[in-house]
Amino acid sequence: MQHETSEKGGALVIAFSGDIDLQTSPDARKALLAEVGKGSPILADLSGVGYIDSSGVASLVECLQSAKKSGQKFALVSVSESALRVLQLARLDRVFTICDTIDDGIAAVS
Repeated sequence: MQHETSEKGGALVIAFSGDIDLQTSPDARKALLAEVGKGSPILADLSGVGYIDSSGVASLVECLQSAKKSGQKFALVSVSESALRVLQLARLDRVFTICDTIDDGIAAVS
């Protein structure tokens, strides 16, 4: 798993690629939580994620909760089909704001 952080439209975009699993989810968690408290909305771009397991989902949930506590908005964008299936099975597609594109995500969190 790799990630790259950038700024677009006033939001912090963290683009992940590869698998987010038991081995790599601590790195994903660290990358996400490093942006909490900075004030800008956070968008997690999951377009490059081929596989995500429950530990990866837990990292996303923790970031969502932490962002809410700090008054930040958090959304998932460009979620890959396999990652979306996992979120739907856990019914977390009803918990997260999920947008098709980064631009849609920026509009949703602005």
